[in-house]
This record gives sequence, structure tokens and C-alpha cells, in this order.
Amino acid sequence: MMSDALTPQPTTPATPAGAATPTAPAPDGARIIAVTSGKGGVGKTFVSANLAAALTRRGQRVLVLDADLGLDNLDVVLNLHPKITLHDVFTGKAALDDAVIAAPGGFDVLLAGSGMVEYSRLTPEVRNQFLSVIQALTPRYDVVLLDTGAGISDVVLFSVSLASEVLIVATPEPTSLTDAYAAIKVLAIQQKRQHVRMIVNQAARLGDGRAITSQLQQVLDRFVSTESGRTMRLIHMGDIPADPSVRDAVMRRQLLLLQTPGCPAALAIAQLANKIETTLLSPAA
Repeated sequence: MMSDALTPQPTTPATPAGAATPTAPAPDGARIIAVTSGKGGVGKTFVSANLAAALTRRGQRVLVLDADLGLDNLDVVLNLHPKITLHDVFTGKAALDDAVIAAPGGFDVLLAGSGMVEYSRLTPEVRNQFLSVIQALTPRYDVVLLDTGAGISDVVLFSVSLASEVLIVATPEPTSLTDAYAAIKVLAIQQKRQHVRMIVNQAARLGDGRAITSQLQQVLDRFVSTESGRTMRLIHMGDIPADPSVRDAVMRRQLLLLQTPGCPAALAIAQLANKIETTLLSPAA
């Protein structure tokens, strides 16, 4: 049944205007990692926030940048009520330094703000403002996590293009996997990426995520090739198991790693942070 859900239709995803080859300069300082998803509701922002906390515990200087300019909810996940947001920076009402605030868990965040709906279309002005923010902040951190919107809109793809690495969050549900495939295909064709990294959230059983990643890889091998002619490579980074503690933390607007650090999902996120640190953040990475 799952393979049927992943079998591509004859039509290919539309190419949004922002689906360009990664254009960000290679700034000194932070490794920029985009956390994205093919569809909403898969726990992408939950993963971004708790992964930031786990990386901070490992001694990394972390910033989470709310790149979901139209439907931000990072502030809800972290139970923050900032007076100054990215919207104020973009409109010239506040300085960038004043918009960066400390989050529970010890990392910094830059929240989009509810007034960012007007920025949900990618204009040259938005591109330039966003690039300026990235260039100003990256030298201060070891890791910048871009919590993007879901899907393949031009704003999402532009945000992803600024990152050197992409984490795709998906659940085992067929709709999530189908949309993840569509997003991965666009990243391969439009951004000419050779690989993306996969996190399977709400995994029912140990090993489900690796099996799902393998199945997605088989579909990509058949239907998608990169500019070099090679197939897009999916790298399984880890699974986060279905865990009732997650819902409780979300409802309480608290970080899982702070509320129940010993639960299975929190331990899985800690393992994920360890893998990211050793594979992406070490001097040899």
C-alpha cells in the first residue's frame, strides 16, 4: 500500500519561482541546516525546537530562525510572546539584535511574527532582507536551524536554498511520504542537491524509518536523477518514536527535552543531535 502511495504520477511537481540552485554565500561561522517537510502537521517545528535544545546541551551555539513567514508557530511551541520579531526588523521598526531572544533550552530564536503574512510571497525585497539577516547572524553561532514552512512554495524553497544541509521530516502516513517525495524531487531537480537527510517522526516500530527511507530511495532511483546523472541520495538520520509524552509537551507548550528528558522520543532526539554533531558539525564534516 505504501509503495502505491509513493508511485509518482505522470505529471511532475510544478516549478515554483523560488526553486533555484542554492545561492547563499558560504558564510564563516554557523552551519546552516534547513528543517523542512512536504506537508504540514508532521512535527517539523517540534523537531526543530527540541533538536536545538539537544544540540545546545552538547555545547553548540544554536539559533533557530523562524523561516515560515506565512504561518509561523515556533512561538507557540516555545510558549514565547516576543515584543519584537522579524517583521519589525523587515519594516525597519527594530534592530536585528533586539529581535533575537533566548528560548527555553538555552538556544536563541528569531521569530517571524504574526505580521509576516505580507511577506509570504517571495519578492526581491524579501530575498534581500532575508539574506541580510542570515549574513549578519551566522558568524555568531555554530548552528543555524531554519524552521521552514511546509511544501514547495517559492518562500520555502528560497529558505532551503540558503542551507548547506536539508533535514526532511516525515511521518509514516502515505500522504506525508508522497509529499516528502515531491519536495525531494524539486530539491534534486531545481536546487541540484545530491542528497537530503531524512527524519521519520511518530515511528510505530523500531526500524520503520530506515525501511521507509529505503523505500523512498527505490522510488527516487527509478524516477529522479540529479544534474550529475546520479540518483538523489536519501540519508536516514533517525526515527522519533510515537510517544504520548510528545502530545503532553506540545499541549503544555514546553520542550520535550525539558519536560520529560528520559522518554523514548526525547532520547531519540538526543541521539539525532549526536549524529548531526558527529556527521555535520565536526571539523572534518
